[in-house]
Amino acid sequence: MKTDIEELLKKDPYSMGKAEKEQMLSKNLKELTMYHSENCKEYRNMLMNLGVKQENIESYYEIPTLPVRLFKDYELMSVPREEIKKVMTSSGTSGQSVSKIFLDTRNIKEQSAVLTHLISSFIGKSRLPMIVLDTKLVKKDRKMYSARGAGITGFSMYGRDVFYALDENMELDVEGIKAYLEKHAGEPILMFGYTYMIWQYVVCEMEKKNIHFQIEDAVLFHVGGWKKLKDQAVDTMTYNKKIQDIFGNVRIHNYYGMAEQLGSIYIECEHGHMHCSNYSDIIIRNPKDFSEQPIGQKGLMELVSILPTSYPGHVLLTEDEGEILGEDDCPCGRKGKYFKIYGRIKNAEVRGCSDTYEKH
Repeated sequence: MKTDIEELLKKDPYSMGKAEKEQMLSKNLKELTMYHSENCKEYRNMLMNLGVKQENIESYYEIPTLPVRLFKDYELMSVPREEIKKVMTSSGTSGQSVSKIFLDTRNIKEQSAVLTHLISSFIGKSRLPMIVLDTKLVKKDRKMYSARGAGITGFSMYGRDVFYALDENMELDVEGIKAYLEKHAGEPILMFGYTYMIWQYVVCEMEKKNIHFQIEDAVLFHVGGWKKLKDQAVDTMTYNKKIQDIFGNVRIHNYYGMAEQLGSIYIECEHGHMHCSNYSDIIIRNPKDFSEQPIGQKGLMELVSILPTSYPGHVLLTEDEGEILGEDDCPCGRKGKYFKIYGRIKNAEVRGCSDTYEKH
């Protein structure tokens, strides 16, 4: 199963306009649908139950979408189990079942290459001194990979001399941060962490202790939303200002991604818009009949990606609500769709989608 990833890695990752991109994605995603249906029994059964005739599919907009929660109910893979090198889990909240994503060598390699391509377009190709706003304990089980651990590992590739800002007890190592910043004074700093954890363990603690740093040049990538801290959630402007008040001159990029489509991340540009790259796209679906919503209308987010080859995760219906703001015309100059996320929808609505795919 060959995709166009190798060729896409030679281009700017946000360079393809609507017509060219839709043609490329349709070709790759149709081929992936056929491959997964031939190699994953559960996926094949789902297509059969829906009465899908693959030869009639002309565009990726017509490929049936897989509710993301099915990865919690089934072990979905399109390669022999003995070829699986890593099993990644989603970060389910306590008491919830987690998704399991089965990765082979090829998938791991391509996801890593694409992630590098996307991040490098924002920070350049040089590896920067890096502060992870988390604890190193999260990476201790390498075989049973969590989404949190995978995010840290993925971003650590773009850093050097990586320092973890939280100790084993999730306490902020203020003296360690001070020493690290002195060591790398005058150098640009890469920072990474999870939205709610940065707020809870870094921002609130440093405000409490009235601690401030003056970094001259830093870039922070954060992901994950507010999880259990929804009652403390603040808007993007407030969040960014608090971080800049504490750390100094920091460019801040939130991004969106799922364990089920690792590598296909959607990074927020300088204008606060989440962007689809050449490798991926978003379709907004009406939650009542799953028809496509026009630009400017809210709905369920369907994400497509040409990266998942070892498991059928190429066309997924998320549990998040979003809205496409435009396409090919963001002021930042990046082509492709750009969008806004409103957060998780109610479980009951998504479970209704999943029922469509149950085996009969």
